[in-house]
Amino acid sequence: MINFLPIRIGLRYARAKRSNHFISFISFSSIAGLALGVAVLITVLSVMNGFDRELRERILGMVPHATLWGTPNLTDWQKSADIVSSVPGVIGVAPHTQAQVMFQSRSSVHGAVLNGIEPELEAKVSIIDDHMVVGSLDSLNNQSFGIILGQQLANSLRVKVGDKVTALLPEANVSIAGITPTLKRFTLVGIFKVGAELDASFAYIHINDAAKLKRLPKGQVEALRISFDNLFLAPSLIWDIARTVPGQNRVSDWTKTHGNLFQAIQMEKTMIGLLLFLIIAVAAFNIVSTLVMVVTDKQTDIAILRTMGLTSSQVMCVFIVQGVFIGTVGVTMALNVSDMIAGLESILNTQFLNADVYFISYLPSELNWQDVKIIMTTAFIMTVMATIYPAWRASRVQPAEALRYE
Repeated sequence: MINFLPIRIGLRYARAKRSNHFISFISFSSIAGLALGVAVLITVLSVMNGFDRELRERILGMVPHATLWGTPNLTDWQKSADIVSSVPGVIGVAPHTQAQVMFQSRSSVHGAVLNGIEPELEAKVSIIDDHMVVGSLDSLNNQSFGIILGQQLANSLRVKVGDKVTALLPEANVSIAGITPTLKRFTLVGIFKVGAELDASFAYIHINDAAKLKRLPKGQVEALRISFDNLFLAPSLIWDIARTVPGQNRVSDWTKTHGNLFQAIQMEKTMIGLLLFLIIAVAAFNIVSTLVMVVTDKQTDIAILRTMGLTSSQVMCVFIVQGVFIGTVGVTMALNVSDMIAGLESILNTQFLNADVYFISYLPSELNWQDVKIIMTTAFIMTVMATIYPAWRASRVQPAEALRYE
């Protein structure tokens, strides 16, 4: 049967007696500092996990895992798409034509990437249809030269659904009137929002409209966008696909466009974790001095407990208990950090993460219980190591010596 008496006494000894408020303050501040270190580490790693998740699910949900480009175009993209779809690991293929354009509406001008897509197939390689604020991808089928803009881009151009948007391509037309730029007016039929920088730089039109805009022969597209069941296999699988599809084709994958961002997040997570573990180590070993002071303060109490039958090991347990009550605050903070930051932004009427600067416009958080397990285990081991010496000293207190002058 478990003897809970040492645990109860240990929790009671977390504060000193009323006559010694200084030791009480030192005891609580040491435990609070250790709990805060654990909380900060769990919270920061959860936020880094959140950034990692958002990069994979949102950014890479809009950006293709890999792209197969024709030289210069894919002449029979349906046949090529069938070949690509048969490759193990491929879960989606969609045609794609792309152009860098300058959008103008009234007095506003903004650059963006214009993507020509097939609405029925785009959902297999992109999450855009799940993040439509107004309209849907099907709207592109119902409107000749219709266009879908990101919410930030639409706000910058100050347009709403039904308004006209003029696209200027960096290509010149040569006619009897001279050299003129390529211009085309589109009707806004939808707005999407993924909460990332792509909201300010992406626009979508129908693949047939894109072919007319870039004067591609009928049935031709520039590339195929490909989605894999494991995005980390994209760099190797896309080369296998390039060798399978006839023609001298070019390839690209997400590691070339957003790989540096992913690697930066992983490196920052590792470095921040190491630094914060050092903070926990410092806080843990502060308990040594705290418990030494507590042992000195409680020598009379220890002597009385020993005379009442408490063994040396039970006395050690009393003081070890004071150093292991940590970490619960960290889990709570990690679970609610996004809500807390959103509430703070609302109160202060400001946005801490601006999508114009960062790749997302909110603070994500994903609590990884494996991280929590490692953190709590390491903190527990550090704490127990820090309490062994003071607890051992307490167990060596001789009742007769301690009570001699009482």
